[in-house]
Amino acid sequence: MASAVGYLRVSKQEQANSGLGLGAQRQAIENFANANKITITEWHQDIQTGKGADALSQRPGLRTALTSAKRLKGPLIVSKLDRLARNSHFITGLMERKVRFIVTMFPDADAFMLQIYAAVAEKERDFISIRTKEALARSTKKLGMAGKTKIAQRSIHALAMEGKQNAAMKRAESKRAEIEFALKDGASLRKAAETLNERQVESLAGGRWHAPSLLKAARRLGLR
Repeated sequence: MASAVGYLRVSKQEQANSGLGLGAQRQAIENFANANKITITEWHQDIQTGKGADALSQRPGLRTALTSAKRLKGPLIVSKLDRLARNSHFITGLMERKVRFIVTMFPDADAFMLQIYAAVAEKERDFISIRTKEALARSTKKLGMAGKTKIAQRSIHALAMEGKQNAAMKRAESKRAEIEFALKDGASLRKAAETLNERQVESLAGGRWHAPSLLKAARRLGLR
């Protein structure tokens, strides 16, 4: 059997403490390895953001994983591309280290295709961030000198809610394809939530999907 190194990453300590994020990633990698007769000889992980082109300096787990994979002359396996990074230039730099990467969600993708996936994902996140900031800026502009009266306070609250709703809609839209796939053929909300979790798709809040949260997202997208 071929040998490989497994790599896991979550952004927050709370995710690491719960074990849900790391556990789900590990399960996805193990399932892939078993199906392809691959032995995971080492596991490495980080609790660190995936943002920034210099993220490698903050992630000792990834540095060790890269060294191990190069020594083993085997691939480094992750469950999703963003577990490596959320920066396309960073991922390109990793590929220049002559280590083969396997992403369980895109098992047949070569280095070129992974770079394209990373660039598209990064651009979509940029668009969402820009739209969210624009919504907040419009809300702030509308406020003017408000804040001294109850009427002004209600206006502030309404505008803040508008910005929050706009941001939530953008997050939902970014996951529309995955949600539609999970709900296809009349799948129940519980089954669809399980499908999303198995495919390592984060919920709108950044965690696991449950029937109520999926229903809320589906209604927001007009799917329910």
